[in-house]
Amino acid sequence: MSVELVLAIETSCDETAVAVADAQGRPLVSRVASQVKLHAPYGGVVPELASRNHSLDLRPLLDSALTEAGVTPREIGLVAATSGPGLASSLLVGDTLAKAVAVGLGCPFYSINHMEGHLLSPFLHPHRKIEPHVALIVSGGHTLLIEVRGVGDYRRLGSTKDDAAGEAFDKVGKLLGLPYPGGPEIAKLAASGCRDTHAFPRSMIHSGDLEFSFSGLKTSARVLIDRLGGAPQDGALADFCASFEEAIVDILVTKMLEACRRTGLRLAAISGGVSCNRRLRERTNAEAAKAGIELILADPAYSTDNAAMIAFAAASRRLAGFPPSPLDGDINPNLRLA
Repeated sequence: MSVELVLAIETSCDETAVAVADAQGRPLVSRVASQVKLHAPYGGVVPELASRNHSLDLRPLLDSALTEAGVTPREIGLVAATSGPGLASSLLVGDTLAKAVAVGLGCPFYSINHMEGHLLSPFLHPHRKIEPHVALIVSGGHTLLIEVRGVGDYRRLGSTKDDAAGEAFDKVGKLLGLPYPGGPEIAKLAASGCRDTHAFPRSMIHSGDLEFSFSGLKTSARVLIDRLGGAPQDGALADFCASFEEAIVDILVTKMLEACRRTGLRLAAISGGVSCNRRLRERTNAEAAKAGIELILADPAYSTDNAAMIAFAAASRRLAGFPPSPLDGDINPNLRLA
């Protein structure tokens, strides 16, 4: 059964996002209202503020997305929303509105795992079919390696045992006194720094499995800052950031290539907010090419939290024959992908 247009809502954390897509899930309009400035004074996301502002921003954002797409609600044939993982209070706002819209329009509703949105986002490239591959998802709250056999057919290969890579970036950025979020600030400074000034540990890089750990790396950064008598400044700060960034990138690249070797897959894809990191993109492109592996990177516009990836995941599930989700289903802040 075909559908006309897909409407998707994403409110898993602190970004309010709405997208309108075609029947294949290719975005016509993708709108995001950021709350970064709102949470910056606190150095992290405040759940109550996030959910309150989702409630304020979501309806105007929905209206403007439909207007920009030049469509009416009656042209929507499928509605989707993120059901988890994420902040419970934030998830509820988007999930509730999406279900109400689906009921009002009398069209099917798809409850989407936020991580599946990231997982499939590299295939938002026009005319690119979803193929079996190794997926590396790297975001503020998640670091995952997944074997993708097809839509909805996923096998977890490895994940972080503690902090995610993005979380380590942000926490060390805070230790260095950098603006929130710290990850992009570290990347900016690292671009002019020396990458071998400090010998940060590559946690679990030779563990013999595909698991990750970044807590020890974060601790080593804190210890070094204490030993230096405080956060370094100027060129020394750039060297610190470059060395720290290189340690994380080394771990991610090594594990991704090992996952390809173990599965025999010659296609890899990287998604999630940290996939915007320039050094990660440079290294993975170079190392994948050496290993004879084709690499697909999510477009930066669809790497951080957005609703276009949720629309694409919903349309992909529908086209693959998955039935709609029950309207009485609940959100799940701890929802697993595989």
